[in-house]
Amino acid sequence: MSRDRHQQDGPAGRSLPARLDPRAGLPPRSRTGDDAGEPRTPGRRGGRAAVTARVVAGLLSAALLAGSGWGWYLGQVASATVNRTDAIPTDGNDGTGNAGAAMNLLLVGNDSRSSLSEEQLAQLNAGTDSGVNTDTMILVHVPADGSRASFVSFPRDSYVDIPGYGKDKLNAAYAYGYAEVDDEAAENAKQASGAQLLVRTISQLTGLKIDHYAEVDLLGFFNLSSVVGGVEVNLCEAVDDSFYSGAVFAAGPQTISGADALKFVRQRHELPRGDFDRIIRQQVFIAGVLRKMLSDEVLLDLGKQRELVQAAAESLTVDKNLDLLQLAEQMQSVTAGSIEFQTIPYVGTDRDPQNRSIIRLEDEDTLHDFFADLSATPEPAAPATTEAPATVAPAQVPVDIFNGSGTSGLAAKASTALSAAGFPVGSTGNASSMDFEQTEIRYVAGDEDLANTVAAAIPGAVLKESQDPTSGTVQVILGSDFNGVGQAVTPAAPAAETEGADARTAADTTCIN
Repeated sequence: MSRDRHQQDGPAGRSLPARLDPRAGLPPRSRTGDDAGEPRTPGRRGGRAAVTARVVAGLLSAALLAGSGWGWYLGQVASATVNRTDAIPTDGNDGTGNAGAAMNLLLVGNDSRSSLSEEQLAQLNAGTDSGVNTDTMILVHVPADGSRASFVSFPRDSYVDIPGYGKDKLNAAYAYGYAEVDDEAAENAKQASGAQLLVRTISQLTGLKIDHYAEVDLLGFFNLSSVVGGVEVNLCEAVDDSFYSGAVFAAGPQTISGADALKFVRQRHELPRGDFDRIIRQQVFIAGVLRKMLSDEVLLDLGKQRELVQAAAESLTVDKNLDLLQLAEQMQSVTAGSIEFQTIPYVGTDRDPQNRSIIRLEDEDTLHDFFADLSATPEPAAPATTEAPATVAPAQVPVDIFNGSGTSGLAAKASTALSAAGFPVGSTGNASSMDFEQTEIRYVAGDEDLANTVAAAIPGAVLKESQDPTSGTVQVILGSDFNGVGQAVTPAAPAAETEGADARTAADTTCIN
């Protein structure tokens, strides 16, 4: 058993066959396209942790000169080398779509080590083969104007609904999809099935439509860190994880590459928050690579750019429709300060019915709101207007008053005050409930001027078009914010915004665990 191996079971009553156990070995993953069946270079498929850095760096290197002939050439190199898979399902990916050219891309690091030689396994301290688990999953949102990029990491032990399989850890979704295909089917068909179930799971979890998919390997990340000349990281404390990941680092800023970089992003033992801190390390390393890519050291070295793009494409599998050059061009204006990293909002660790350690995420509505805000297109500011809303004389506005504040006798007091202000008051009484926090002024379409007249007498009340009042009459629903006629209501507290955990940007170089 690998020193970094954990038991992985399926949902109750639905275990995976031994050959597809997420911690079991599998044969090397095949390529698709014209060169399918050709001998594979050792290490073309690895898995886990910061493999996503390679995708980002490869794409960004093309973006640096995307508008030039050299940028076009780099795009051709990437397109000619990259593997393609049918990763985007035709159903079950029904979340909110993107406007214009905005994009949601799912970056995945697969956990297989089957193609690494014994020497490579020893050099990288990577243990033995770990099956088809996806231990690195990051959703990347890029707006249409390419002004920023948002990376949201998903902990591998997130306890989620996997379509068709019930509750399980998120990193098992790919393996279940892979196992759905007949044993005799081609390897690329199994890989596509795994990717599609993972996309369905992420779409259901986030409420978003996933536009593109990119899957990358581990050994390529090892090569990438060497090509860029190492990446600077900053540790708050020295670490020694010799037994598991092999990570042994001093405290403070330092430049890491090659096998050390791999150990850095794989470590989770001996860290205060375990896998949560490993996620931060993945993000910090990606950020370091991006800063390096934006430096003159790479900008002025065409040979290094070509080497990076080619290396990235060779270890990258993307969906059939992802245009790498178009994506690179879209990201031309991105800067380190506009690249944001965070982890999906979560509640904390827990145990599932099988007594496995899991991570409880926030509820579905909260998560959907979070991702909707993440991908929302900012609305243009409304033009300033100095024109006062149309009103009429108070005597022309019949008003019905209903108390929803929970304060006894408030409707009668409001009735007396509005009558004194010249409004003809009709019905008074209690509202449908006593938990109204905001005072509402309800009116039917066409009675806006009547509603505006009442709003002038109760500043700050919410205007609400409704079918409840009769035409020509305005309803006032008194909420707990009501302070009296002629007085502004108590301002509502700003709605709590759901935030991802450990937010930072690619420009942040503060120390981490």
